[in-house]
Amino acid sequence: MNRRVYLVDGARTPFLKAKGKPGPFTPVDLAVQAGRPLLARQSFDRKLLDLAILGCVNVIQDEMNPARVAALRLGLGEEMVAFSMQINCGSGMQSIDTAYRYIRDGSHDMILAGGAEALSHAPLVLRQSAVEWFGQMSRAKGPLVRAKAMTGLRPEFFKPVVGLERGLTDPITTLNMGQTAEVLAHRFNISRRSADEYANDSHHRLALAQKEGWLKDEVMPAFDRSGNAYEHDDGVRPDSDLEGLAKPKPAFEKPYGKVTAGNSSQITDGASWVIVASEEAVEKHKLEPLARIVDSEWAGLNPSVMGLGPVLASTPLAQRNDMAFDDVDLWELNEAFAAQVLSCIAAWDDADFCREVLGLEGAFGRIDRNRLNIDGGAISLGHPVGTSGNRIVLHLVNALHRRKLKRGIATECIGGGLGGAMLLEVA
Repeated sequence: MNRRVYLVDGARTPFLKAKGKPGPFTPVDLAVQAGRPLLARQSFDRKLLDLAILGCVNVIQDEMNPARVAALRLGLGEEMVAFSMQINCGSGMQSIDTAYRYIRDGSHDMILAGGAEALSHAPLVLRQSAVEWFGQMSRAKGPLVRAKAMTGLRPEFFKPVVGLERGLTDPITTLNMGQTAEVLAHRFNISRRSADEYANDSHHRLALAQKEGWLKDEVMPAFDRSGNAYEHDDGVRPDSDLEGLAKPKPAFEKPYGKVTAGNSSQITDGASWVIVASEEAVEKHKLEPLARIVDSEWAGLNPSVMGLGPVLASTPLAQRNDMAFDDVDLWELNEAFAAQVLSCIAAWDDADFCREVLGLEGAFGRIDRNRLNIDGGAISLGHPVGTSGNRIVLHLVNALHRRKLKRGIATECIGGGLGGAMLLEVA
């Protein structure tokens, strides 16, 4: 069986920049805030959904299996099966892809697929030496044994390890994600100036999209328990300029690195959901889908150059569907780092790279910036890791409709050396 699969609708929360303390929403809070208005505007009973899938990387201990917790809070019913998934930056797109494959193969008809991440709630953990000491203390019997164990206490035991920092470091190469972007910047000769120019453009594009109301059907207001409303992505800097972006020092490779806090994605909280349905469900419930999910592709590569994941995933996807570079009307490429995005553009336009790595006869092509991330990206609105892949798919579809275009590819690099891509066509 190979059924047609549609993206029916979707919504997300505003992306809220982490400000050095836990934000107002946990991952499940965010998932609920995005899900309630999305489900409220549907013509079918939410309990007719077959499954809920939620990407989430930093699961907090009070919300184990956040997909199930969110499904219950959203009123999907006790019988609703829900599971969470984690493949780093690809988690939110993987939820859509899993839904797409289930429906395509005939086992399901309607699935709620999303991503939720509250990076501001990323845990603080004890270092291993502290864990071992606390374990020794818990096993100590009698005052003399305890007193002896106390002599092993060290001040550094009470200095926690930032879980997010460890999570952004590749365990195989020991490079953090910013350093992998520096590797690419060196390989493709990406300058600090060009990275800053790209970042500046991202902010101005998002600011324009907000000003013109292009995100109003996509971004739903979120309300915390005190009644405060959050209506917009708050990481955007409408007054961004190159003079300001030139001031930050390199964050990872001093003094000559190209990656700075200003031209990197922001640490952010946010959630996004889409409804995925079969053609039969669309007809039965008289739905008006936004787009058809045509195909998807995943790729693995050396973790030290993980930023090229979009190139290795998108190229075979386009080839399999007999698409030349210019046949892709719009691209959404997750902006992990400006240098990483620019390196992907350069790789596709590098004849030697395309022959040696992609097996092509020559350069695949060069993305027109007027077709790429037309409303900004993670540099300006943030990168809640488990959510971003879901957001770029949703926004791609909305942007295609606004521009009255037909086909687009959403793609992303994934920490650990992976890439994901999805091809969509306006219904």
